[in-house]
Amino acid sequence: MTRTNPQAAAAPENGADPLILERLKANIGKLSTATLKQLDVSLPWYRGLRPDERSALGMVAQKGIASFVNWYERPASPAWVLSDVFGTAPTELTRAISLQKALALIRVVVQVVEDRVPELAAGSVQGPLREAVLRYSREVAFAAADVYARAAETRGAWDTRLEALVVDAILRGESSDALRSRIAAVGWTSTAGVTVIVGSSPADPSPSFVNELRRVAGRLAEDTLVGIQGDRLILVLGGMSEKSGALGRLADLFGAGPVVYGPPAESLVDAGPSAQAAFAGLTAARAWPAAPRPVAADDLWPERVMSGDDSARKALVRSIYRPLLAASNGLAETLSAYLSLGHSLEATARELFVHANTVRYRLRRICDITGWDPMLPREAFVLQTALVVGRLSPVGKAVPERPATRS
Repeated sequence: MTRTNPQAAAAPENGADPLILERLKANIGKLSTATLKQLDVSLPWYRGLRPDERSALGMVAQKGIASFVNWYERPASPAWVLSDVFGTAPTELTRAISLQKALALIRVVVQVVEDRVPELAAGSVQGPLREAVLRYSREVAFAAADVYARAAETRGAWDTRLEALVVDAILRGESSDALRSRIAAVGWTSTAGVTVIVGSSPADPSPSFVNELRRVAGRLAEDTLVGIQGDRLILVLGGMSEKSGALGRLADLFGAGPVVYGPPAESLVDAGPSAQAAFAGLTAARAWPAAPRPVAADDLWPERVMSGDDSARKALVRSIYRPLLAASNGLAETLSAYLSLGHSLEATARELFVHANTVRYRLRRICDITGWDPMLPREAFVLQTALVVGRLSPVGKAVPERPATRS
C-alpha cells in the first residue's frame, strides 16, 4: 500500500490541488530554464542586452516562476507580486527596458507555464490550472505597470528637482562644472542665445499649468526651463524664434502684474546676469505703471537705479554717459540743455548759441550713439537719468566695458 505525505495530501486553505502544487514546486528549476531559453528564441532584443541587463531580466523571469507557485498556494496575498517578482530588479532596469518589453517578457513566462500544464496536471484539473495561470498573468501585468508608473513618477520628481536646482543656480549667478553637469542632465541642448523671463505665477494655477506652459514654450524656443519660487514664475528659454511675438504670447501665461525679460545671454551658463537684471526690473516695474507687458529689464534702468540696483547705474554710465562724453561735439552739453529747457529746440539753440538745425542734428547723433531718442518723453527720461548717475560716478572709477545691447 502506497503511503502519501500527510502534508502533501492536506489541501491548502484556498482549495489548490496539493498534487499539482507539489509538482509545481518540483519543476520550478525546469520551468525557469525553459523560460530563459524561450526568451532567447522569442525576444530578439533580449539577446542584444548588456550582460547585467540580461541577468536582471533573467532574475525577474525566474522569480516570476517561483512566485507563481507561491501565488497558486496563497492567491489571497497579492503583495508578493511587487516585492517577489520585481524586488530584485534594479531601478535602472526601467530606464533600459520599456514597459512594452517588460510585458513581452511576462507573456513568455506565462506561455512557458501554460504550455507545460499537461505535464503538471491530469486532464480533469488542467482547466483550473490554466485559469490560475491566466489570473496570475493579470496580476503580474498590473504589478509591472505599477513598477513602471512608480519609476516614472520618481524620475519625473527627480527631473523637476534637478530643473529647479539649475534655475536656482542661474539666478544666483553660478558658473561651475557642477552647473554644466546639471544642465546636461536636464537635457538642455540649445547653443543659441538665452532669454530669462520673470513674473508672477497665476493665483490659482490648474494642475496642468506647467505642462501647458512647456507646450507653448516648446513651440517658441528650442529649450525651456521652468522654475516656480513661491508666487514667482521663471522661464529660461534657449533659441527663441520671433522674439517679440513669442514674448507677448508667453506673457499671457503669467499671473497678474508686470512681466520682465532680461538682456540676451550667450549661453545658459552665462544667464546669471540676465536673470538678476530681470528680477531687479520686476522689483522696480511698479514705478512705471504704463510699462508694456512684457517689458525689457534694460528699459527699466531709471527705476532700477532708484530702487538701488547698482548694475543698472553702471549700465547707464557705460552705455550712455561715457559714449556721449567720448563723442564730444557738445552732445552731452546739448542733451543737458535740451532736457533742462523743456525739450525746446529754439531755447536750446539760444542757450548754446547755435542754429536750431544744429540742435536737431546733435539730438539725432545722441540717438545714433546711445540708442535712445531724446525727443521721446520716456527715452528722454532714461537719458536724463544717465546724465545724473554719470555725473555722480566717482571720478576715475572705471566702469567695466562690454558691448551695449538694448533688448
